[in-house]
Amino acid sequence: MERIDGEKIDYILIGLIIVLVGTGMALLFSASYYHSEKLGKGPLYLFNKQLFFLGIGSLFLILLSRIKTEHLQKIVPLVLLIGLVLLFLPFVPGLGKEINGAKRWIIVFGYSFQPSEFAKLALVLYLAYILQKKEDRLAEPLRSLLPPLVIVFFFAVIIFFQNDLSTSLFVILLALLMFFIAKVPFLYFLYFGSLFIPLAGLLMLTKNYWVEKIITYFDPSRDPYHYGFQIRHSRLAFMMGGLWGRGLGMGSQKLGFLPEADSDYIFAVVGEELGFIGILAVVALFGLFAWRAYAIAFKAQDNFSYFLGFGLTTLIFFQALLNMLVTAGLIPATGMPLPFFSLGGSALVVNMACCGIIISLSRKKKAQGELWYG
Repeated sequence: MERIDGEKIDYILIGLIIVLVGTGMALLFSASYYHSEKLGKGPLYLFNKQLFFLGIGSLFLILLSRIKTEHLQKIVPLVLLIGLVLLFLPFVPGLGKEINGAKRWIIVFGYSFQPSEFAKLALVLYLAYILQKKEDRLAEPLRSLLPPLVIVFFFAVIIFFQNDLSTSLFVILLALLMFFIAKVPFLYFLYFGSLFIPLAGLLMLTKNYWVEKIITYFDPSRDPYHYGFQIRHSRLAFMMGGLWGRGLGMGSQKLGFLPEADSDYIFAVVGEELGFIGILAVVALFGLFAWRAYAIAFKAQDNFSYFLGFGLTTLIFFQALLNMLVTAGLIPATGMPLPFFSLGGSALVVNMACCGIIISLSRKKKAQGELWYG
């Protein structure tokens, strides 16, 4: 991958991705071996499954790092259609898989796949395409903003009926951020907020578990053996880690005390085993990744690449940020995984695909010369 079409790719970004993935896999092994043994599959079972998806994700990263944005634009309608079709599959009897009341997964060749993860990528591609196409008509909302808003809300509604409110809200947040960097007039955000915020509040009230999550966030003792249990043991893991941590593999909260220690709450395992120093290191890694990837987007040669790079970077970075805030007990639980760390093949493959596209964008330079950082 040294040179593609005679242009240099961003080695620092690739290095950061490798370190993030490597660190994430090491922490995942530590966090998942107890769960694997509890399933009766041996200590490497879940780690090996993630390793399998890492291989698929790496393949997508390499392939997409070689694709040009001109070719990406041509397949946007197809990608959007595939994303839409996939979102309906969890409702198909015999194909969809329901876990804890949520219909978010489908089973393919014995492996579970979460279509909403691919839908995020499809929407970012679509929004980058449509915003670039209609950038000169953003002051005419009915012609420029209404069509993409309808698409975004349609995707969000389907995800909501999969009993995944947090992802549906995240999809809308992601779209709004892309509208913002496309310089949509601020007045439209005020109009949208006046309608959407009350609606989002009402939707939360329709789900008892969301109401319980919010109430328990403010008073963990109200539900000490369910949502409050997660919050208390997550905070306990951070406290037990101290400054330097107890050592990789030496944490105790993952041994049946902290629910979802290998998925949504793996950052608490980081805190216990690597301590405050380890937490700072992981936060710094994501921060450096965001800096490098956003810099690529802001120096893009065309607006499609600019919107696409921004959307893909935000997709990864904001999920990481939300997961860290939840695990630290600073916001109510959202169910967002920690990219490159949390158990989940769908998210890992999609995140690797996003990185591949960002690497491809790094090859495109401004007409006046190299990117400012390299």
